[in-house]
Amino acid sequence: MKRCFDFLLALMVSLFFILPIIVVAILVRLTSKGPALYWSDRVGINNRIFKMPKFRSMRIDTPAVATHLLADPKACLTPIGGFLRKSSLDELPQLWSILVGDMSFVGPRPALFNQDDLIQLRTEKGVDRIRPGLTGWAQINGRDELPIPVKVGFDVEYLQRRSFVFDLKILLLTFLKVIRRDGITH
Repeated sequence: MKRCFDFLLALMVSLFFILPIIVVAILVRLTSKGPALYWSDRVGINNRIFKMPKFRSMRIDTPAVATHLLADPKACLTPIGGFLRKSSLDELPQLWSILVGDMSFVGPRPALFNQDDLIQLRTEKGVDRIRPGLTGWAQINGRDELPIPVKVGFDVEYLQRRSFVFDLKILLLTFLKVIRRDGITH
């Protein structure tokens, strides 16, 4: 049921946002060198690696590490990168990952392939057995500000509380967070 809901909602949201998606893709190409999309290796269900698209908000020579590990993340942003991140428009291409089944709307955010500490802790706690999400319980409770053990604690809580109603609550709270730009540090 969750997969069917994800697919239908992703299809409807994609159609609704088709014009903004096209505009953002053009703006990314016009304001910086490189492709409009950045495909990063992410860890999915059962620790399987998949390619996750985002609108490119960083310069093409930025190292493939978590943003908080960069010496000066703001120096790596493209001219519109800060806006894309603060507005969460850089996440729109992840609708593709939901459509093809690599992601869900709600679940733990997919780790980068090289975030060994996060991957290991999630695996130990069984969080690796659920499909990663565009948003999740940890994003509602701190987003970029959470240390990894706290983030995984929220992921475990989500694993234990999973339900359609809980997912709807997380989606609504995510919408409110995005509108208010809460918890965004870069």
